[in-house]
Amino acid sequence: MSALFILLAACVTFLTTASAAAEGVGDCTSSKGAVVAVDFGAFGGEVERGCDTTPTTGYDLLHDAGFTTTGTEHDGPAFICRIGYGAFHSGTQYPTPDNESCVLTPQATAYWSYWTASPGQDEWTYSQYGAMDRKLKDGDVDAWVYGGTDVGGTTGRPTFTPDDVRAGATHTPDPGGTPTGAPGTVDLSAAAAWLKSRLTDGERIVDDGATTPNYSLTADTAYALAAVDGKSATLDKVTDFLAAHVGDFGYPTGADQAPDATAVARLALLAEVTERDPRALGGRDLIDVLTKNVCAAGPESGDAHPGCTAKGDFRSASYTEGQALSVLALLRAGVAPPAPTVDRLMQLQCEDGGITSILIRAGEYCDGDPATTGLVALVLHKAGGHDDAVTHARTYLSKTQRADGAFPGYTGSSSGSVTATAYAAQALRALGDTKRADAAVGWLSRHQLKGGGFGFEETDTDPALYATPPAVLAGAGTSLVTLTTKKSVPPSEPPTRPTGSPSAPAPGVGPDLKKGVAYLTKAANLKQGQYYTAGTGSARADFGLTIDGAYALAATGLNNARLRGIVDFLDHRGKDGEGRTVDDWTGIGTPYAAGGSLGKTALLAEAVGRDPRHFAGHDLIAALAKAVCAKPSTVPDRSCAAEGAYRYAPSVFAQSLAVMAQLRAGEQAAAKQSIIYLESLQQPSGAWPSLIPSTMDSDVDSTAIAAMTLDLAGGAQADKAVDKALTWIASRQLADGGFPGAAGDSVNSAALAVQALSLDAGKYTSKITKARRFLASQQNTDGGFNVAKGGQRGSDLRASTQAVGGATGISFGKLERSLTGTSPQPTPTPLPSSSGPDIVTTGESGGGDGGTTANGGGGGGVLASTGAQVGALAAIAALLVLAGWRTVIVARRRTDTGSGR
Repeated sequence: MSALFILLAACVTFLTTASAAAEGVGDCTSSKGAVVAVDFGAFGGEVERGCDTTPTTGYDLLHDAGFTTTGTEHDGPAFICRIGYGAFHSGTQYPTPDNESCVLTPQATAYWSYWTASPGQDEWTYSQYGAMDRKLKDGDVDAWVYGGTDVGGTTGRPTFTPDDVRAGATHTPDPGGTPTGAPGTVDLSAAAAWLKSRLTDGERIVDDGATTPNYSLTADTAYALAAVDGKSATLDKVTDFLAAHVGDFGYPTGADQAPDATAVARLALLAEVTERDPRALGGRDLIDVLTKNVCAAGPESGDAHPGCTAKGDFRSASYTEGQALSVLALLRAGVAPPAPTVDRLMQLQCEDGGITSILIRAGEYCDGDPATTGLVALVLHKAGGHDDAVTHARTYLSKTQRADGAFPGYTGSSSGSVTATAYAAQALRALGDTKRADAAVGWLSRHQLKGGGFGFEETDTDPALYATPPAVLAGAGTSLVTLTTKKSVPPSEPPTRPTGSPSAPAPGVGPDLKKGVAYLTKAANLKQGQYYTAGTGSARADFGLTIDGAYALAATGLNNARLRGIVDFLDHRGKDGEGRTVDDWTGIGTPYAAGGSLGKTALLAEAVGRDPRHFAGHDLIAALAKAVCAKPSTVPDRSCAAEGAYRYAPSVFAQSLAVMAQLRAGEQAAAKQSIIYLESLQQPSGAWPSLIPSTMDSDVDSTAIAAMTLDLAGGAQADKAVDKALTWIASRQLADGGFPGAAGDSVNSAALAVQALSLDAGKYTSKITKARRFLASQQNTDGGFNVAKGGQRGSDLRASTQAVGGATGISFGKLERSLTGTSPQPTPTPLPSSSGPDIVTTGESGGGDGGTTANGGGGGGVLASTGAQVGALAAIAALLVLAGWRTVIVARRRTDTGSGR
């Protein structure tokens, strides 16, 4: 049977899969069978459930439970594109063909996301693999949700819990769960007037019956006045009063004692809100005070740590509120909070997503409340890199909100709480859940008392100072994260441009970096959020490609959480599905240590602020120094091409990465001979060849990376070489803005050219603009990029990593991205090598790691531009070993379409 006939037969038969006879949910129990729930809420339906008493895979569960599915023409039945159910609209499958053709992989904004839970778990886990891969056991429960779900599963969780749909559940959950309470508007002027009426001498709050100021309530009142009036004489007077009493408020036990972190944070935030300097309020540097009073340990250490419950606490913070406000004060001051302080907030999240108000220790009872959850969600969202925790908190808030829009103050309460509703509303609005936020504010508006203030609970008739300020902020649509008296200025850059980059992006209209990052981090591509594989269906990590992806994420700064996942995986020597670690790729500690691979890994460590001398359990810089060749090797040893080359570094790209790693580590002397050798490879035209020893070809990619390296090295000779290189690169630009590469009008080459030409952006502005427009023209709807303009259509991972990072114009020599504020990522359990089919995008390629490995392994998969099987080519290459190392390298370059690094 011909391959064409098989393909045609598959196109006819695989798309729609019918269901078996449905088994009722009642046929399953908590210990027998598995349950699946499908949320048809997006199509006007309900959550439909079914079960399979003898579960096998998640895919079979869907059909045995009575659902029908359709896959895509590209991915086959494994990618669930449509789902139908007999009891809903006569079995019509959704989305219907007029909304989704199901030819290619659907976009992440509208697809069926897959969620799983094991027995005893009451929270969903996003499945990064297809339903065919899911091996079920008794008691498991699956869910399918359609809509704009984040590709990494960090948003868009089901609105119901696993327990809601397990066998034995007494009700079918509401798929939407949106509150029905009417919207409304808080009377901000009345609330501000009431607060002003409570000020003593127009400057401070004094509790009834007391004679001394309540500094905390005074600060809260100032926040509310800022939200309503902006800059005002009253706000200035209150702020001046607090500034004059920083010592009394911040150091209640004496100036020579430890500060009250919560009080210091409130003062710092007030300074930030009112455009004053938190480093000079009342003569004190409040930011310095906070950073110097972080607990190194708690009582568990056996030593005395007054005011500390655990490592990472701000001293004397006492409650979660103080911890969160202290972190926020640092963030607003532009200071990265010490990582343990943010980690401490993460430790306070309970299993249901709520966050406890008490600074508990590990293992202690955890009971969250909406007010604390809302505040901490705001702070973690501001910190960035904590999407999972923020999403979990948002789910908790969604489940806790009443139909009328209110939130209870604590677990078990049936009464609406003003404070809880106010903080929850602030968080939900910041997280984009405007309907829930509007419902909460509507409830607040209906419970605003006649004088303008708010009580604690919905039944209160007397206003309370503690409850009114947060209600005012919620009613004003702001929070302590964004509150300011400064008039807003429209952003100068579109939201898809990178922020906080080490240098400005190249000018011109370019690709959508946000979509590009989404493609690079989608679960079907970035396995377990940690690494890319060597090809479709492979469990083998492509470590070189994985680091390319990390470079791209570092350049954009658009997903630091996933960047940390990759970095932690490498640094902790995580294992892929074949049990390999990054050591197997670099060959470190073996006679086959590859200089280019060592350099590439060390350069990533340097870019993200890790120590390359203590990365992945090794001193990579020392290993690089050992890998510098003292002289050419002689046959049959082909490890060293020349003096100054690196061992087993067969390309200019590998040589350049290794030099940059040494230079960034301060090893100029150790890199001297390697720089001399790199300079010697430049041709009179200004170009560099692709391979070492030189084949005298002229390659844009290699010239670009060499120019970045010598720019980092500096010096008159290097500067002259860079100028010649940029002139030559500019001369190679095609009419459409692209650049020639091994694959044709190449995306890789255009991206690297942008990085190189950006070394002198003023001179090459028009060239950079054209190149970035070319890259934009080669970006597909899924966010990925084609290999080349004239090649096979479809997104390719390798091309996409280079396009996303290169479009920023940031040189590898200057690439920097701080991971401060992100959470440690767990090292994943290796996936079995017999894993089921991966869901990939058209044209996704495998390809080699781009360097000689200790075991010489290669990955299977289809090359994007040729369709050739890498496995077959690897076998041919193995036979060519007898013909010499150089022959094999040439063969590899041709099969890797010029993209191997």
